[in-house]
Amino acid sequence: MKKVLYILVAISTVFTACEDMLEKEPIHQLNASTFFSSENDLKIYSYSFYEDNLPSANDIARGDGTSDYAAINSPSTFLTGDWSSIDQSGWGVGNWSALRNINYFLENVSEAPVSEDVLNHYIGLARYWRAVFYLDKVQTFGAVPWYENALDPDDPELNKARDSREFVMGKVLEDITFAATHMKETKDTYSSLVNRFTALAMKSRICLYEGTYRKYHAGLGLSDANTWLREAASAAKELIDSDQYGLYNTGNPESDYRDLFVAEDLAGMPKIAREVILARVMNTDSRVWHDLTWNFNSPTNGSRWSLIKQFVDTYLMRDGSRFTDKANYSEIEFYDEMKNRDYRLSQSIRTEGYYRADGTVAPPDFAVTLTGYHIKKWSLDDSWHDGQGQCTNSIPVIRYAEVLLNYAEAKAELGEFGSGEWNQTIKLLRDRAGVASAEPKEADSYLQSMFFPGISDKYLLEIRRERGIELCFEGLRYQDLMRWKKGDLLTSANMPWKGIYIPAKDVNYDLNGDGKPDVCIVDAKPSPTVSGVKYVILGTNIKLSEGDKGHLIWAWGVARNWSDRQYLRPVPQTAITLNPNLLPQNEGWE
Repeated sequence: MKKVLYILVAISTVFTACEDMLEKEPIHQLNASTFFSSENDLKIYSYSFYEDNLPSANDIARGDGTSDYAAINSPSTFLTGDWSSIDQSGWGVGNWSALRNINYFLENVSEAPVSEDVLNHYIGLARYWRAVFYLDKVQTFGAVPWYENALDPDDPELNKARDSREFVMGKVLEDITFAATHMKETKDTYSSLVNRFTALAMKSRICLYEGTYRKYHAGLGLSDANTWLREAASAAKELIDSDQYGLYNTGNPESDYRDLFVAEDLAGMPKIAREVILARVMNTDSRVWHDLTWNFNSPTNGSRWSLIKQFVDTYLMRDGSRFTDKANYSEIEFYDEMKNRDYRLSQSIRTEGYYRADGTVAPPDFAVTLTGYHIKKWSLDDSWHDGQGQCTNSIPVIRYAEVLLNYAEAKAELGEFGSGEWNQTIKLLRDRAGVASAEPKEADSYLQSMFFPGISDKYLLEIRRERGIELCFEGLRYQDLMRWKKGDLLTSANMPWKGIYIPAKDVNYDLNGDGKPDVCIVDAKPSPTVSGVKYVILGTNIKLSEGDKGHLIWAWGVARNWSDRQYLRPVPQTAITLNPNLLPQNEGWE
């Protein structure tokens, strides 16, 4: 694995992406017949696909900072109406040179003197990454130009018009289907390389996205939603039936879930690697690491990501009952609020019984958390990492749990979900989490009123609950909201950033039951102060919902707004200046 990581560094130097899609790439100077002379050459070249397109640790773990269940220190300017940065963001997330790198490979890979199955494997790998590349572009802009050749800077095709969303996504489906059909099934012990099963998992993600987007954005006139949903269900079911992957479940619900996100050596943990279909692997010796523990435990290095009360309320009790069915559930203090809940809650945020590696008790830290729901999911327990960017826990990119959820949602959207599908999917996830997994008797009124008023299917509501909880802070929630047409959940009016319940100001509260006070909500910091207490001073950024008591409300004076035009980003003016054929602009951004 060290060798692979060193090769990646070398490849990234050779194939460094330029910001201007018109600039000639170093790969243009390669002689394909000389370079593609063996299977090993194909393998080495293919590492550049990972370097260009594999999401970073920050993309994944911090990607839900813009979502309906997270509060951050400063709301996204995309929601507050400051459009000045949009035109500077570039023509899409990532850059077009990554696509040219893929297309150059596809144009020349047949030069390699390798067997047909080897050739198809690497063609499939390149088409996998092209599908991923274009999914991101369509999610961001809708209609985009489709390129399947490595064009020269003076090629007139560079200035072509945008192809329709239907056309582009049709090509994406062709690409990911080829990959899911022709790639080898060989798995590496680090879950770091794409194989046929990875392609099936990604196909289920892509097709679920497009199918539900077409269903819930009916006004766009997009057709064939059910066709895409059937493709999603079929891909997920094929992977499930292969029995090559499964949930990590050792029978320890109080720790199994979090183990997936703090594991530092997947090769040495084959049971975890069985669930992690694709990961961004970290390595101390090769200095490949991330800074997530620092981010999630620093008051200044990160954005102070915190869960909000409305989402925390969706976590069930361990007996399967709803927390929101409790009397006065909204006014239960934090320590009691956390008791007997789905074990994933105590593995996602700091609660009673959390200690750092040296045995230090670690309650929610109000120097970091904005709401009291302090995220720990990605953090290592050794506090040394709190000020260091050197974490080597691997980052799951695709998990088997998501495949189960993709299958469940696709079947529910098709009206084909029942007890059998429940037992194959949601039951397994809840069993792992220590939650009684009986099927729902009726639609949950809390989920309907707070999140999904247009959904009456009891199964679909539970699937969406489960998806939010299981995949919390794994970078998928924003696009979930986009495909469900639920951008309104990003607004301050519909989803204020609500924190824990505080019965009174000027009272010291013990958040984790260790007998020591942890936080006090005040108008002004007292003198003297109490050792170990964090004082939250009410003011322009934070208040109590009822004045002298109630829920903490962060950024209460900042309006977060949403309109339908925001389901797509505008094509940047800089791109239009280079290529006027990209007009017309996306609706609402003219």
